[in-house]
Amino acid sequence: MPRKKPFSAKQKKRQLQEKRERKRSDEHGSDHGKQHCGADDSESEEAADAVAVKKINQQPSALHMKPYDPNRYRLHFERDTNDEIARRKEKAMQPFTTLPEKALEIDFEDVFKPGTALDMPKRPPWDYSVSKEKLERKEEKYFRAYLDDIFEKYGDDHLSYFELNLETWRQLWRVLEMSEIVLLITDIRFPVLHFSPALYDYVTRELSKTIILVLNKIDLAPPALVTAWRHYLQQKFPKVRIVLFTSFPKDQEGRDIELANAGKILKRRKKKQAFNAVGPRQLLHVCEDIVKNEVDLSSWKRKIEDDIAGVNECASNEPAHSVPVEHDTSFTEHIRFKDGVLTIGCVGFPNVGKSSLLNGLVGKKVVSVSKTPGHTKHFQTIFLTPTVRLCDCPGLVFPSLVPKPLQILAGIYPIAQVREPYTAMQFLAERIPIVEILKVTHPDSNPGGSTEDIQWTAWDICEAWAKKRGFVTAKAARYDVYRAANHLLRLAVEGRIRMCMRPPGYIDQKAHWEKHLETAEIAQMQDLACHDKMLEDSDEMHELSGSTEDEEVEKGSDDNDSGSDTVSTSNSFELLGDD
Repeated sequence: MPRKKPFSAKQKKRQLQEKRERKRSDEHGSDHGKQHCGADDSESEEAADAVAVKKINQQPSALHMKPYDPNRYRLHFERDTNDEIARRKEKAMQPFTTLPEKALEIDFEDVFKPGTALDMPKRPPWDYSVSKEKLERKEEKYFRAYLDDIFEKYGDDHLSYFELNLETWRQLWRVLEMSEIVLLITDIRFPVLHFSPALYDYVTRELSKTIILVLNKIDLAPPALVTAWRHYLQQKFPKVRIVLFTSFPKDQEGRDIELANAGKILKRRKKKQAFNAVGPRQLLHVCEDIVKNEVDLSSWKRKIEDDIAGVNECASNEPAHSVPVEHDTSFTEHIRFKDGVLTIGCVGFPNVGKSSLLNGLVGKKVVSVSKTPGHTKHFQTIFLTPTVRLCDCPGLVFPSLVPKPLQILAGIYPIAQVREPYTAMQFLAERIPIVEILKVTHPDSNPGGSTEDIQWTAWDICEAWAKKRGFVTAKAARYDVYRAANHLLRLAVEGRIRMCMRPPGYIDQKAHWEKHLETAEIAQMQDLACHDKMLEDSDEMHELSGSTEDEEVEKGSDDNDSGSDTVSTSNSFELLGDD
């Protein structure tokens, strides 16, 4: 009897995966695949010939047991080639040069190139004589031509990651059509990346609707910078209304914990309490000015007053008035203020805090949130009051010329899917003093020797952080550089390592914005007096602990936050101050 050939566990796993894929393709390969837009999808075969597509957050499931496809709305981004990954990794091992602060200034003209092929896809013209199937085929043909035009005029080296899934764009079209007011949410650290001029023109000119720009997470940026961005955006887009917002302002208990544990990373604590967001009242005033007397918003006003007074503090266990169902994305004629209800559509890039903003407006958790981009799969409707309806659209990435490392740092691309994180770390290290912030020593430095002539690379920073945190590989016990880079990127996305982009000319006029009257008001909203006291105390505290407990906490923080309402952490990287 011949000797059996060894069969490893890895080979067995691959065999089972291939078997499942064959089973799915046999049952759903012919007709079911036409719903998708990707490299292996029927509707975009022509576009797939020119670009390989990576499907993010794909859910393993037995499709024949469910009435819908859970992967229908997953993120679709361009896949990086192995040669490109190797080239970037080699570059990350070269010494980098620290750039001046002016390198953080960014302009719309450099990112979106208004008036070029970097436009947003729009639903093709439609009338009632066209059937649903014919309209879908027309949309698929238009979307293929849209992608071909972009990839023909811009190469892979210049284009950023952007959404290649037609189903997600259909979700945006439907939300824009059914809303009277469009709420565009952006992260205050990267507002230019999250605000497409094409969307602004489409909403204000073609749809003739009002757009409200929400600068979210204002607690992560200096007040002078928030003021500068607010004036720059208002001057650049005069028809937009701007509202400042943060979903998680610090309460007194959170401040006491931070002051008592400065310099440490605390465990995340699940705590049931009402959301106490900053910004709902300002948003209400803007909506009242837009709708005038056409919709009664008195119930919304009473709700905000009750939330401030603490009436709804114990209401977190009540059932949420949300409808997270799969809606029909086909075109329907919109009726303004139908049945006396104001519909507000919430749109924006992934990971800018749309779902958290909705929870902050409602005052309790009504939609699931996560740090992972693309967590919201399809738009959801939530009745804030009987006369105000909110629509949460899935996060959607518009085509642009943003550097891909900056997209990763902005949380647009899921960090768990990043194959080569060192380029993003180099982008970060070139613009902020990351070595001083982390207080790491060079891996090749001699104890007690001079550090003046040492040249850092992105790889060295990750290796030094792995050494400090005790990240080692399982088999060879080498320093796990990839895990360290992944960990640092997560800290940057969360805002615990802060890098904020600046509007053009901010560095030259920094003193003006620091003395601006609105800066003091914004500082009061952020409650920076408590932050300053924490910074003074943290100067006397020891640096980050490398204990096993801290390591376990950080590993746990990588999980989704869908089950936690509040986060209690101490920002050990507040040393950046005003960046």
